[in-house]
Amino acid sequence: MPPRRAVTGRSQEPRQRFVEELRLLRSRKGDTLRQLGETLGWDWSLFGKMESGQTLGSPEVVQALDQHYGTPGLLLTLWELAAGDPTQFKERYRRYMTLEAEALSLWHFGVSVFPGMLQTEGYAREVLAVGGAKGEDLARQVEARIGRRELLRGNEAPPFRTILSEAVLRASLQDPTEWRRQLEHLADAAATPNVTLHVLPDASGPHGLVSTDVMFLRLPDGRTVAYTENAHRGELIEETGPVERLQRAYDAVRDLALSPAESRKFVMRMLEEVPCEPST
Repeated sequence: MPPRRAVTGRSQEPRQRFVEELRLLRSRKGDTLRQLGETLGWDWSLFGKMESGQTLGSPEVVQALDQHYGTPGLLLTLWELAAGDPTQFKERYRRYMTLEAEALSLWHFGVSVFPGMLQTEGYAREVLAVGGAKGEDLARQVEARIGRRELLRGNEAPPFRTILSEAVLRASLQDPTEWRRQLEHLADAAATPNVTLHVLPDASGPHGLVSTDVMFLRLPDGRTVAYTENAHRGELIEETGPVERLQRAYDAVRDLALSPAESRKFVMRMLEEVPCEPST
């Protein structure tokens, strides 16, 4: 079914309407992308990506555009509608998965669940089922999630660092056997040369990523992008400023976390606490 069109002839799809308005306003103003970047103080390529629909930009950038074009609140309203459009989640996630496969290195912080590429099949199935997946859809999602583990295997596997909140390691599965397998898999992965594990103890106190899971990807072109996720939405962030702020928060969390050696010992202690299978 083609996108609906209003009497204005413009798209009623939130993201596309935002893109159209950006292009129209710049055309009316007579600015080139480079002129826009020089005037507002952001790299001109950001505005190109916004106008091509690759990224929505940040609220700060959109507010600056509203001021520049003399459209107070218009672009910010369209940005909010586009950012909150539930149909955009799969599109953003597909782009993230493409970038993840290209990444030269990855680093992650988990406040709620294990990262997908370190999940066992049993863990992935229970987590995805809690999220509402069922039947064939659940089976497909589990298969896709387990497939991501291949990224960390082989001689050419990229370096991967993960910081896991202690809460992740305390949120056991209903099946003790599956939970043991997940912890054993984590311990085995942490022993490989390209995977570095840190555990962030509960006693570390509040920090800048207290409610956010985040994955950073360093790409072949030298850029770093971030994907943040909470209970309600995920967001691919490509703008330099927001990514740098997240990186600073991540660095502060890493300073609070246990060393890799201490973290492996922590996981082994957790394994000792898992009930053993009854003997037959």
